[in-house]
Amino acid sequence: MERWRGDAAGTYQSWFLWEERLKNFRSIRRGLQVVVQEIRNNTFGTCYRGSSLETVVHSIAEQRQIFKGADHAFLWKPKLRIPDIYENRDHQLAFGRFLDTCLCCDTEAELVQAVRDLESKNIKGVGPASANLLYFLHPTILPPTNTAIIKGYNLLTGAAVKLGRWPEYLAMRQGMMELNRRYRTLLSNDLGALAGLLFDIGSGRYPIATPGDTSNWKLALAQVCAENAAAAKARMTAANNDHTHTEIQGWLRDLGLALGYDVWIASNDKNRPYLGSRLSEGCLARLPDAVANASAADTIALIDVLWISQAAGNIAAAFEVEHSTSIYSGIVRMLDLALGVPEHGDAAFFLVAPDTREQDVRAQFARPAFSRVSELNVRYLGYSELKEHKESIARFGSGLKGVAAISASLRS
Repeated sequence: MERWRGDAAGTYQSWFLWEERLKNFRSIRRGLQVVVQEIRNNTFGTCYRGSSLETVVHSIAEQRQIFKGADHAFLWKPKLRIPDIYENRDHQLAFGRFLDTCLCCDTEAELVQAVRDLESKNIKGVGPASANLLYFLHPTILPPTNTAIIKGYNLLTGAAVKLGRWPEYLAMRQGMMELNRRYRTLLSNDLGALAGLLFDIGSGRYPIATPGDTSNWKLALAQVCAENAAAAKARMTAANNDHTHTEIQGWLRDLGLALGYDVWIASNDKNRPYLGSRLSEGCLARLPDAVANASAADTIALIDVLWISQAAGNIAAAFEVEHSTSIYSGIVRMLDLALGVPEHGDAAFFLVAPDTREQDVRAQFARPAFSRVSELNVRYLGYSELKEHKESIARFGSGLKGVAAISASLRS
């Protein structure tokens, strides 16, 4: 490692310490934000060439030899119909949610869960090559990967990582984190340094005479597979026991209409089937002008359900249904509403989630990152309370009093 650090032609000197590498972190983050927004708006397109994703990946592929060919995984391969994020809208949305979560979250557990959620979609052609995007968002948590890096890791540790498999990537990531902790003084908190060393080993610049013990790799891979199975079981249990996201939106739609409000359904959910019709049946086709003309209108339009006063035309309540995903995106959309359309600042804000998620919602909301949001007085509304009381509120209630009564403040 000491010889590698001083090698002028090695990746440590030629890439890791390269000033242009550091400049790209911010631009790649901005570029991925554009990708997510275009996917939300259904303007991303059906081709890699000329897309916002190509711009981001091209800036990565320019990063010297270590990322040469990084765009290959994202190129459209017409005979194989992969990667399946260009023609399949549901898969494209899942990929967008994956990127959005990784843009918003910053803890190891949340990011690994985002990877597992994407893996569970079984999207053809979308594999660990996506980690090269994530590295530029979270360089201390998610290392880059390619054929040479994997080969170097296998040579150094005796592992048997196979290319293109998320469980293998996650197991390798664990091993890399341990290596990085052990040799931190010779490497960096940024996992790019270790990835560069593995790249130089894998490409033959620094040959390894004897590979390490394979038993550690087998244990690490078995652990990741067990964690993935547990996560999949938890998702299945949630799907079987909880009400669906669309069903909760339908409850809120019907309750809002019964209370005399105009109702807006998130623009990307309007055509979802619900009770034999569209979810947006009987709801507004467009937002009020004061909201539609705001700079944050595109984001506000994605809030799951809005109740709008028929008399004043202002937003009375905003509801984000956090069925099983991170609460970050919903909070950001509510913040955009409060700050981007201040005349609607008196709106009530509700996070609607399964009863089993209340403590998780409270824990996340208490994070320092949400200190500004706490001023909005966002309230938690559990599924069971909404289910039990929605009909009586619709029949005897008025305004927001009933909903406020069955919800709880998230302020500490």
